[in-house]
Amino acid sequence: MMNKTVQRTATVLVVLVALAAAFVWNGRTGGGAGGAALEPIILATNTSYVAMCPILAARDLGYFEREGLAAQVQPHTSGKASLEAALQGRAHLGTVADIPIMFAVMDKVPVSVVATFFRAERDHGIVGRKDRGVTAPASLAGKRVGVTLGTSNHFVLNAFLNRQHLASSAVTMVNLKPEDMPAALMRGEVDAVSNWEPYMDTMMTQLDGNGTKFDAEDLYEIPYSLAGTKEYVLSHPDTIKKLLRALIAGARYCTEQPKAAQEMTGAALKTSGDKWRELWPTYRFRVSLDQALLLALEDESRWAISNQLASGAAVPNFLPAIDYRPLEAVAPAAVTVIH
Repeated sequence: MMNKTVQRTATVLVVLVALAAAFVWNGRTGGGAGGAALEPIILATNTSYVAMCPILAARDLGYFEREGLAAQVQPHTSGKASLEAALQGRAHLGTVADIPIMFAVMDKVPVSVVATFFRAERDHGIVGRKDRGVTAPASLAGKRVGVTLGTSNHFVLNAFLNRQHLASSAVTMVNLKPEDMPAALMRGEVDAVSNWEPYMDTMMTQLDGNGTKFDAEDLYEIPYSLAGTKEYVLSHPDTIKKLLRALIAGARYCTEQPKAAQEMTGAALKTSGDKWRELWPTYRFRVSLDQALLLALEDESRWAISNQLASGAAVPNFLPAIDYRPLEAVAPAAVTVIH
């Protein structure tokens, strides 16, 4: 009789412990609608660039959780590295500018863009040292210029040189990560660098009167997008829709609450430069898929072909690399790409 009582007591204790564990787990995972566990998703993000604002807002303000997602922001220092993380399976999706997407398509990598969520025209450019003779655009000829090959700052450098009637061979390009450029410039390893904010402002401050900056606002408009493998995007349509709804809310916050959004973004950037705050009114935080992205990818592929940077010899059809269906289901008016 005692043994049966002990057995029943032990069984009750096991059940209670299991229920308590389940309660703690649901609390830790946040619990979606109806108490369902949140779906994990890893977003490779360039956390050195202001375009991350909508993703930070969606994470910090609970927009992802509201949609049933447990989003992890995986930090990177360039869109190229973020896209590589997604394509290599280290993240589900990555935030990236158009140049790495163009190269992926040219290399026949099965990439899929689901939305553009940020555009800017005035945050790319070139910073040089006056004591190295960089005083005017044409003075870049014969100089060592830091650049991250295969990224938007690579495209900007080529476009800038072309405007000065200089071939890309007129400079010696030194392949550097964006975050390594300030130190390389200060040490004199390069005479100038092609980069984006907030790095440019930081370098101009460090050079303390010895710096020259050339803006590229009329040379390049950066469209920042969310992309991943075709396999992931096609097999997770509901996840993508949830993500896009959260991103739309995040983009709205970055637009409508600029002061708070800047403080949130600044804490993540961890930079002393403030030029990006001045440029904030020019930034466009909006989730969309438009024809301009396709046209930009086509133009950039011509640049890659003419400079022998890509293996292909013809401009590919970029439309298959854009999956407009999830966004069209969530926000039909946001899709204006011709399909």
